[in-house]
Amino acid sequence: MTSDRQLPVAIVGGGFSGTMVAAQLARRGIESVLIDGSGRAGHGIAYSTREPAHVLNVRAEVMSAWPDDLDHFVRVAEQEGGDRRDFVERRHFGRYLRTILDDAVGSGKVRVLHEQAVAAEPSQSGWAIRLTDGEAVEARGLVLAIGNQPPESLPFETRADRVINNPWSPETRAAIEHLGRSDEDVLLVGTGLTMVDTVLSLDSAGHGGRIVALSRRGLIPRGHTDSFAPAPVDDGDIPFGNVRAIWRWLRRRGAEVGWRAAVDALRPHSHRMWQSLPHDEKRRFARHARPWWDVHRHRIAPDVAKRLRELIAKGRLEIVAGRIQSVEEADGALAVTYRRRGSSRIEEGRFAYMLNCTGPLGTISRTRDPMLRQMLADGFICPDQLGIALDVDEHSRVAGSDRAWAMGPLTKGRYWEIIAVPDIRGQAAAVADDIAMELGR
Repeated sequence: MTSDRQLPVAIVGGGFSGTMVAAQLARRGIESVLIDGSGRAGHGIAYSTREPAHVLNVRAEVMSAWPDDLDHFVRVAEQEGGDRRDFVERRHFGRYLRTILDDAVGSGKVRVLHEQAVAAEPSQSGWAIRLTDGEAVEARGLVLAIGNQPPESLPFETRADRVINNPWSPETRAAIEHLGRSDEDVLLVGTGLTMVDTVLSLDSAGHGGRIVALSRRGLIPRGHTDSFAPAPVDDGDIPFGNVRAIWRWLRRRGAEVGWRAAVDALRPHSHRMWQSLPHDEKRRFARHARPWWDVHRHRIAPDVAKRLRELIAKGRLEIVAGRIQSVEEADGALAVTYRRRGSSRIEEGRFAYMLNCTGPLGTISRTRDPMLRQMLADGFICPDQLGIALDVDEHSRVAGSDRAWAMGPLTKGRYWEIIAVPDIRGQAAAVADDIAMELGR
């Protein structure tokens, strides 16, 4: 262990969450080391895409990385010839985020280590984080900012090169490039935002074959539109504490002002709304209401929605509500049988690839991240009540350990809506404040 690796704070994960905690700490004069072995430090998964078709799901005007300067990204977009109402390419936002990290590094307060953290345990000075190169980083505080993780593997035993479980992997990129040349049919399992990205990538690659996207309910994200007026509501207008009551309120309010305005009105209240639900109600929401909430709440750019409609109209994209019955290898491809929802008839399709688009990992105990697995096994961290992320308190401090914090999707059990920039930027500032208080800065 080298002395120049001993810093007040170690941050594991270099996406938006980790980058902004590092930048916020630098503003407070606190040194940190950002540990990320993915090669995407300062970008993360979402903003490291090379696809021009992958645009932000919200307008530039809400994407500032700084909660105390809400026009920060707007100014950058306008300098590049854009507008505050644009759905900017995600790679451009990644460049913006990387600039923030570079500035923090340039301040002398942040160091980036391009290594994977494989273990972490308490030490006399705080935490010891072991890296893939065999060295260890000593820090007084630890921030877990690993972000969204690949989905659970699909339960089909067949050739690994035909069933690809990580939608953000080089294997997926290679499969899309192959499909762009061959025009073979492809099956996407899942119909959410990951499916949308994959369809756009296939389209950009020149794929002319058939795309079947299948999920249990066949719901796809709705598109944004300018054709509604905001209709904000006060806390007292919302029936907190019961999923059915909230749902009935949302339907009634949607009939009055339109569903987009009604859903958006809940945005400032989402954390309180989630935390007001008893444990059984949270489970009910996650199991039954979440699919509908996600497609209405997490909408896509109008041009993206339009392109999906065009592909569906041309017969190149089919959205199926149903369940897969079997998957077998057949002459260098996959023979897949599935049953549509509400039907007893079994259908069969032949696909060159099956891509897992079911979305990020939803059960933290099944993580494949080596450090999280070790920390869970040793009891330094534990799942939240629903098992979807880590148990944290109101300051995002990890339950069961001292001077350890979690960020972003790893805190979803407490906050639920904690995957978007407007949520995480505020959390990053709050965590930096709490770290400063804990370290006496």
